[in-house]
Amino acid sequence: MKRILMTIGIALAMPAAAAEPAAPNAAPTLAQALERAWQRAPVARALPARREQAAAEAQAAAAWTPAPPTVSLATLNDRLSERRGRSEWEAEVSVPLWLPRQREAQRALADADAQRVDATAAAARLQLAGELRGAWWALAAARDRAALASARLEAARALQADVDRRFRVGELARTDANVALAELRVQEGEIADARRAEQAAHDALQGLTGAPAPDVLAAEAATDASAAAPHPELAAAESALRSARSRLELAERSARAAPEVALRLLRERDDSGMRAVQAAGVRLSVPLASPPRLLRETAAQRAEIAEAQTQAERVRERLVLDIAAARRELAAAELQGATAAERAALAADTLQLLQKSFALGESDLATLLRARAAAFDAQADVRRQATARAAALSRINQALGVLP
Repeated sequence: MKRILMTIGIALAMPAAAAEPAAPNAAPTLAQALERAWQRAPVARALPARREQAAAEAQAAAAWTPAPPTVSLATLNDRLSERRGRSEWEAEVSVPLWLPRQREAQRALADADAQRVDATAAAARLQLAGELRGAWWALAAARDRAALASARLEAARALQADVDRRFRVGELARTDANVALAELRVQEGEIADARRAEQAAHDALQGLTGAPAPDVLAAEAATDASAAAPHPELAAAESALRSARSRLELAERSARAAPEVALRLLRERDDSGMRAVQAAGVRLSVPLASPPRLLRETAAQRAEIAEAQTQAERVRERLVLDIAAARRELAAAELQGATAAERAALAADTLQLLQKSFALGESDLATLLRARAAAFDAQADVRRQATARAAALSRINQALGVLP
């Protein structure tokens, strides 16, 4: 009976996860795990190209012309008809011109798009951090369950061995031996299910980081809301709104196609064989405005502005609700953790008394099993609330837009 007491006491005192050294390729902290996951993210892989595109748009907006110049060359002769020596050559260099304030609008759009690229990447990184935090604490909860199932299995084995020994010497009935063996089989099934769930949670986390999970899942520190930087999701929504407004301004400044100025060179020889005549000239093309075209483009931009503005408002409202919900979860976890600790102490004391009573033959096996189940449940609740508190801290950081 002393061996049973020691086994159950050790099982109840077991930590949620063994504190073994982390694997060399594992990320021991959430910050390191996020860095590994971000390197594998499609958004991160495409980010350099998107920044290069934004830089190219800025260079195009800083150019002297809205589009590259064009060079054209034409020739005309009578070699296929009369063959009198008539020929004509014409060369033209055409340069498009910026419309009034169009260049400034193009620069503003390029700057807004560049900021949007970085803001969108930051929001994607925060979203990945949320997925990682969820997988991190799901694995912690699964490990708590597996550790508890392992402790219950060890206690059930010790109890079954003791009951079987006492049954063989005639101290206990066969029904008690059957009950102890049935309890052992139940705990064997529980440990198999708990390990399967733990492996699934581990695989989910490894799928994000590309590396095995560390043996110790460290918790995050609390963040002061007043010291938190602007939320990346809100910054991304506001940058999308700025881009939409810049596109509307550019559309309004581009009411017509770009005017063109061209330098023309002409060389002509008639069929009389006289000396060739050369001439030079300038051509100016000014396209007229098209109200339907302008209305079509500005209407699309106004719709984009309305959508972006609504999205920014929704994000702002959702973040307020997320922060409040995460804080309520933290308060509930702290309160339940305190009550769970008190309950675990009472259940452990009750179990110790009943174990002594059972050893002296003053109580039956069913009462002992119920007390043991209550003690394990109470200890599991303590671990569960500790994990829930750490997960709530991560949710608060996530709602505040703070990365690990």
